Order: sequence, then C-alpha cells, then structure tokens
Amino acid sequence: MSTYALQSVFRPASVVVVGASPRPRSLGRLVLQQLRTGGFNGPIGLVNPRYAAIDDVQSSATMDALPFVPELVVIAVPPADVAGVAEAAARKGAKAAIVLTRDMGDGAGSHNAALAEVARAHGLRIVGPNCLGVIAPHAKLFASFAAHAPIPGDLALISQSGAVAAGMIEWSRPRGIGFSAVASLGDALDVDFADLLDYFATDRHTRAILLYVERIRDARKFLTAARAAARAKPVVVVKPGRHARREGAATTHVAALATPDAVYDAAFRRAGLLRVHALDELFSAAETLSHLGGLPGKRLAVMTNGIGVGMLALDRLVDLGGTRASLSETTLDTLDTALDRGWSRRNAVDMLGDAEGNRYAATLEALLEDRENDAVLVMQVPTVLSDPDETANAVVRTLQARSRMATRKPVFAVWLGEQPQARRTLGEAGVPVFDSEADAVRGFMYLVRHQEAQTALMETPPSLPDDFVVDLQAARAIVDDALARGRTLLDPVATARLLGAYGIPIADVVRAVDADAAAAAAETLFARGASVAVKIDAIDIAHKSDVDGVRLNLGTVQAVRQATDDILQRARTLRPDAHIAGVTVHAMAARTKARELIAGIADDATFGPVIVFGRGGTAVDVIDDKALMLPPLDLRLAHETIGRTRVSRILKAYRDVPAADERAVALVLVKLAQMAADLPELRELDINPLLADAEGVIAVDARVLLAPVKRLHKGRGHPRFAIFPYPVEWERTITLSNGSDAFVRPVRPEDEAMFRTFFEHVSTEDLRLRFFSAVRHFSHEFIARLTQLDYARSIALAAIDPTTGEMLGAVRLLADANYDTGEYGIMVRSDLKGAGLGWRLMRIMIEYARWQGLRVVEGQVLRENTTMLAMCRQLGFSITPDPDDATVAIVRLPVADAVD
Repeated sequence: MSTYALQSVFRPASVVVVGASPRPRSLGRLVLQQLRTGGFNGPIGLVNPRYAAIDDVQSSATMDALPFVPELVVIAVPPADVAGVAEAAARKGAKAAIVLTRDMGDGAGSHNAALAEVARAHGLRIVGPNCLGVIAPHAKLFASFAAHAPIPGDLALISQSGAVAAGMIEWSRPRGIGFSAVASLGDALDVDFADLLDYFATDRHTRAILLYVERIRDARKFLTAARAAARAKPVVVVKPGRHARREGAATTHVAALATPDAVYDAAFRRAGLLRVHALDELFSAAETLSHLGGLPGKRLAVMTNGIGVGMLALDRLVDLGGTRASLSETTLDTLDTALDRGWSRRNAVDMLGDAEGNRYAATLEALLEDRENDAVLVMQVPTVLSDPDETANAVVRTLQARSRMATRKPVFAVWLGEQPQARRTLGEAGVPVFDSEADAVRGFMYLVRHQEAQTALMETPPSLPDDFVVDLQAARAIVDDALARGRTLLDPVATARLLGAYGIPIADVVRAVDADAAAAAAETLFARGASVAVKIDAIDIAHKSDVDGVRLNLGTVQAVRQATDDILQRARTLRPDAHIAGVTVHAMAARTKARELIAGIADDATFGPVIVFGRGGTAVDVIDDKALMLPPLDLRLAHETIGRTRVSRILKAYRDVPAADERAVALVLVKLAQMAADLPELRELDINPLLADAEGVIAVDARVLLAPVKRLHKGRGHPRFAIFPYPVEWERTITLSNGSDAFVRPVRPEDEAMFRTFFEHVSTEDLRLRFFSAVRHFSHEFIARLTQLDYARSIALAAIDPTTGEMLGAVRLLADANYDTGEYGIMVRSDLKGAGLGWRLMRIMIEYARWQGLRVVEGQVLRENTTMLAMCRQLGFSITPDPDDATVAIVRLPVADAVD
C-alpha cells in the first residue's frame, strides 16, 4: 500500500521531458506539446544534448544542466538509455518518472531489471514502462500521448491497457463525463493497481474509481488495497477474458469449475468491488453508486403511467436476481384514495395513462413510506394526457419535501423519449435518469450487488471457527507421510482419514488388491447392514467413470467379486499404461432423498486456494452450477456462497422431500477453508458427490492432490492465502501499572462506534499531538481507515476494558510492500496517562513487527511530544530531526535491537 511520492506523479510542481526530437512523430515531442497545451502551470524542462530548443522550449544538454529540480520526469528514450536517464533524474532530485518506452524486456540482465535497480536505490517511483502516461485534469497535467485530454471530473481511471484508457477518454468526452485522473500502468514495474487504489481512496477529487484489469501479479497486495479503497468509495472493475480456459488439463472436477475468470470474479466480490462486463457499464455503475446511498435489500417497487413498460421492468428485475416488492395494506388503502379507479392494485403500480403530477406525487410518497420495498423506480411514458415536465417537477417536489428524518430510499427514473427538461430537472435533484427500463433495473442491481459486497467486506473470519475441533496432528501426519513417499495423490483410505480429522463424514472405505480381498471387505460392510460400491483404485486414472470404473449398490459377495473382476479387466484394457493398485470397497450411503453436491478446494496460480461449491454428480462439468469464494470463511460467508447457486433452491423442502441441513453443508465449506489454511501443501480436494439431506451430509467420493509448498505472497501468514484471516492468536490480557486488566485484540470493522466513544475521552491537545493538526470531526471515512483492516500488512491492536467494553487505547503498524519497514502510530485515553498502557502497547507492537519479519519500525513524532520521545528512547529508538519539517522528529528502531 505504498503511496510514497505518488503526489509527485499526479500533482508535480515541475516536469521534464527526456527523449523529444524535432521529428513530427517523436513520442517525446508529442508529450511535450500535450504538456504545454494542457496548461500545466509549473516549469516544463527538456533534456536533449543534440538540440538547443524544440518547439520554443529550451533544451538542456544534461539533467544536471537543468535550471530547476524536476519533480516528475517523462522518459521516451530507447530501452538501453532508460535506466541511465532515470538515475540522472533521481540524482538531480526527481521524485517520480513516467516511462513511455516499450520493449524493455524481462528478467535478469534486461533493461527493466536495470531500471528497477535504479528505482530501488533512489526511491524513484516509476509509472510504466510501456504506458500511455498520466493525465490529471485538476492539476492541468497532460503527460500522455492520448489524442485528447479528458474534461475535469471526479472519476479516477486506472487501466492496464493504454489503448483502453485512450478509448475511454474519447468515449467520455462527448458525454460530458470527467476524470480526476487517468493512469495507464503498462508493464507496472513499480506503481501498480494497489498503489493507485491506495492513492485515490483518499484523494479529495475522486468520487469513484474505475479499473480495467487484465491480470493481477501480487494478489495479496491488490486485495489489501482494493478492500480498503472499496470501503471508502465505489470501485468498479471490468476485466476481459471471461471465457478463457485454465492452462493444462484439470485433474479434478473442482479444478475444472475454478476457471481463471471465475476465480477473479470471486476475488473481486471478496474485495468489495463491483464487476461489470463492458466499458460503458463502468461509467453507468459509477454514476449510480456515487449518487445514491446504500440499500437494505433488493425489493424494487415500480410506478408508471404505462403498465407494459412497468411489467417489462419487473421481468428484467427477476432476470437479474432482484425481488418484486409487494404493496402493504396501508399502501393499497392510500393509493385507492389517491388514484383513479382501475389502477393496478399491485406492483407495478399503474397510475393509468392520464396520470399527472399530483398522482405521481401521491404514489411516490406512499411507496417511499412503504416498508415492503427498498427502492422505487418512477417511469413516465409520453402521452397527450400526461406532461413529462410536470410529472418530473412533482417527483422532485415530493423528494425535497420529505424531512431529513423520513425514510431515505434510492429513487430511479425512466422518462421515455426526448425529454431534455424533465431529465435535467430530475438529474439536478440527484435522481439518476435512464433511457430504458432495462438500464434502470441494471442500475438498481448495481446498488444491490455493491451493498452485498460491502457487507462481505465487514467479514473478518477468525483463524479457527469455534464450533468444531480439528485433529491437526493427525491431518499433518497424513500429508507428511504421503509427501515423504513421493505421493501427490492421497489414496482413498488416507483421504477418508483426512476428512475424518476435520469432522467431514465420509462413507467407510477399504482398499482391496483383487476380487478375494474385495469380497472379504464387503462381508464386513454387509454385516453393518450396508450395500457396497466398488471403484477402481489407480493413481493415473483421474476420473473413474472414464474407464467405467464404478459399480454401485452391490448386495452380495458374488456381485462384489464379479464387479471387481470386470472393473480391473476393463481398466487394464483401456489404460494399459496406468498403475492399477486394485479397487476400493465403499459402504453405500442409503439416502434416497439426498441432493448431490460438489464441494472442494481448487488452487489458482494467482490467488491460491479457492473454495468451490455447486451441483455435483457425473455431469458436474456440463451443468456448471457453481459458486467460488476465497478463504478464510465463516458460516455467513459459506451460506452466502451456497445461495449463489441454482442447487441451493432444491436444498429447501419441496413436495415430500424435507429440507436438507443447509448448515451442515455450510459447515463443510468452513472446514474445507480451515483445511486449506492448516495444510498449505493441499492443492486440490474434490468431494463429489457430497450427499445432503435432512439428516446432514456425507461424502461419497473424494480426491486429494498434494504438492510441496510454493509461497505466493510476501510476509507472514499462510504462504498461499490471498486474504489474511483475523489473527485471533494476537488476543491477550495485560495488566496495567494500576493493577487493572485490559483485553488486547486486533481491531475489527465493527469497532467504529467503539472508536467514536474513545475519541470523546481524548483531549484536543492529545489529538493534535497524534494527528499533527486539530481534529474536531471524525467522519465515517476517517474512522473506517482506522478500523477496516485486512491484517496482511496493516494491523491495529486495541486495549479494551473487560468490564465496560470501552476502548482504552490502540497501537497500529503498517508494513511497506516489501515487508521491510513498518510505520507505527499509538494513542491512549487522556485520563489513563501514567498507567503504563502506552508502554505495553508499544511492546506488543514491536513483538508483532518481529513476528512479521520487519527489519525496522519507525514513526513521526512532534518534537514537542516529549512524553512519546522519552518512551521511544527507553525502548531503543533512535531520534533524528525530520529534514523536511523542523517540528517533527523521526524515531527509528531496528527490530533486532528492541529492548526486551
């Protein structure tokens, strides 16, 4: 989450261009012209040893010869010269560079590697290489070779593709859509999506963030920044390649279901981002989300003067997963009085073709008061009996007349036909106006999906769910033994033992090398009253049905012998190359009214483990009814995952079939997520089918693939999880100097109210010392940045009074992207000074930094804050003046040298 020097990218005081020449199509010359015509207010410099001036701009022969220190340098020179130019710029004092040059290469010895080394050595931020450039309209910065500059606005566009960014600028200009910034990432050698999400999340000019994503390199860093940004403002993303297939053949059903795009979709959902599927939808979604508030649900009421378009709107609503709102008895009575006889008396509310302003006003007021809906769509069809301008004015008057205490609901509008004045009236009142009923319903569903994503953002699943016990030692032994013997596929017996260690029921299974052994195993199972199934046991045969390697419902020893012989003979004929160990004999689960499900763990090259759920059975790949979720999970997230599938509908009761135990299904998903957390060597786990009925669940068949651990992410925690779980292991009780106890735990998103109460106990002077300025108002956005953490690189630990539940103080630590340095902040209640709380919280913070593997902890302290400086000295911090601010001291502690 590094925003270091990004202000120099988007609001530089001065710019220099390196690489311009008099050639008409010289890239550097074009950018130089754009900078000048864009109206940039600061000095613009040019470095070129061959020309004294280009386009009336004086050129310096070298970077050192420039008459000023450039804050931003734009580089458009051949690849071999880029690193040298960047180093000269950094030595001159530049803070950032935009590299337009392409074909820089990859890997050791490449031009990109040389540039990266320069950037690291000097702290120079790099945008690009191979990028379109950067445009910041409010700063009049046009450092790009896009054809035109966008108009100033409040949407930030971050695009991996320069062509897409340029195209979106052209699309937006005639529509009057403006940008706070446009940034093209190109090769993203340094500045990436995560950095820019962090920057625009707190940028006052940016109301919403738009992303064009082709691929993510650092999943954990991206999700950390995306989750933080999405809590602050709407983030809308579009990604191509929705139908791309995974590389290589899938070895399990869950792997086949976890296509690359499905995993990206799950990641965007978990990060709180709203995904759309076309470029024009980016703007439409951003407009809807940023002008309307949240939604408590997805019930939509429609009012119209033409029943046909109203019914079309409701049809589209159901297609997209929304719910038709009902009308309460009170609303029916109100509208019976307000409307003419013959109105529809249902949703959609048909006010009839001659509806005028009064009917619109009365109907809208009644629907806004009705608790049976969550939003209202107002529609107007042109007729000679209804004035579109009058009805628009009536809608606006109704909304403006409602008191601030009244229920606030999103209101959408569709005024069909060319109605410029009515559309202007509604738009100026903050009512989104759409061209069609389909567009309006899509806008409503943007709100629904965004609210669902925001709810998911508040989830902080613990490292270990409370309602089941894991035999981790047994599970660990099973995995270690298999890998020690060079096995990457667990045999069926070991698989059953592994599931058993996590409390996932599975049918009894016995291995048998031939028909005699199979018959003996079956006799034992017959004695328990079960029929049996016989399945091929071959490590090389991924899907048993491919060789007709399964026989079910066998009730006699002779049937088992015959089935075993048939299976083995057929397998050897069809797959003579396979290593066939024999068969496995399984107790049949006699559950006639059970539903066939699939559940498991897939592994993604970018995001790591993914939990997969859906409709199971032999046709699972064809049915493709699935939902994916990134772990960790809790029961709420598990139920939400189940609810996104079609099969969830038949888990309910129907006809003579009782409802399945959905909580048992959800608990299996939570257990699988925990298994993925505990066993990073586990690459794929496929339970298909998982039978579910009123009695619970049972796994009929399962397959587990292992591999040595390959770390995907920097820092501590699970080496392959993209999302860091709530670190319950950092909960503890401490004793203060006054003998009282305090409970210390990581801060959670739901702690906003606790923080507000805490600040009431902090003096104005202490707030100034902590935040370096007087703080009088604590907005939701301000506190959200303090409470809504994802624990991967940022943590806050709060000390809480165990009796009252009030917060006594908190310390926070933010690690840089390389997990080398962490910046800390601390505050305790003003009435608790002298109790030793600050000292104890600092010690815990240092302990956490050591656990994270950080090399250094540092912070900024006002020189007048002598109490904090004295405590830092006692803890071993060095104290030096801040070279940029004489009122501030830099405190720095090598973690290895911390006082114990």
